[in-house]
Amino acid sequence: MNLQYVFELCGTALFASTGAIQANNKSNSDWFGVTFLGFITAIGGGSVRDILLGAYPLSWIGDVNVLIAVFIGVVLSALLYNIFQKFKKNIFILETFAIAMFTIIGTQKALQFGVNPLVASVLGMFSAVMGGVLRDTLTNEVPVLFRKEIYATACIAGALLYVCLDYFQINLRLNLILSALTIVAIRFVSVKYHLSVPRFRS
Repeated sequence: MNLQYVFELCGTALFASTGAIQANNKSNSDWFGVTFLGFITAIGGGSVRDILLGAYPLSWIGDVNVLIAVFIGVVLSALLYNIFQKFKKNIFILETFAIAMFTIIGTQKALQFGVNPLVASVLGMFSAVMGGVLRDTLTNEVPVLFRKEIYATACIAGALLYVCLDYFQINLRLNLILSALTIVAIRFVSVKYHLSVPRFRS
C-alpha cells in the first residue's frame, strides 16, 4: 500500500467524520442520516474530479476500500463525538488534514491524465473543497468556500507547489509530504492570525 493510497483513504475517513459530526449537530440525525452525509462529504470532491477527467469507474465505485474508509470515519466520529464537541478546533484539524490529502492526491491523479499542470492544480483544489461544499449546502450552512477564512487558496498553493516539485522531479514521497504540510501550515497560520483573502468589493 503506497503513500498516495494511504493519503486518499485517510482523507476519505477524515472527511466522512466531519460530515457525520455536522449532520448530527444540525439535526440529531440517525445512523443512516449521518452515514449518508459522511459519504457525500467524503466522495463528493473526488467524484467531481473523476467526472471532469473522464476517469471511470469513479474511485469509490472501483475500490471498496473507499467505502470501508467512509464507514470507519463515521464510526470513529461516533466513538469520539464528545471529544470533538468539547474541543471544536478538533473538527477544524480533521478537515485541514483531509483537504491537504485530497488536494495533493487530486492533483497527482490529474497529472497522470496528462492535463496541464495549472489545470491539475485546479482539479486538486476541486477534489478537496467540493465535498465540504456539498456537506455545508445539505446542512443549510454557508459553504466554507465563501467564508472569510483561507480555504481553497491554501489548496491551490499546495497544489502549485506539488506540480512545481514534480516538474523538477523531486522524490515523490517527499513531494507529497511537503505539499500537504504546506496546505496545513497555511490553514493553521491564517486561522491563528485571522488572515483572509482581500474582499472582492467593500
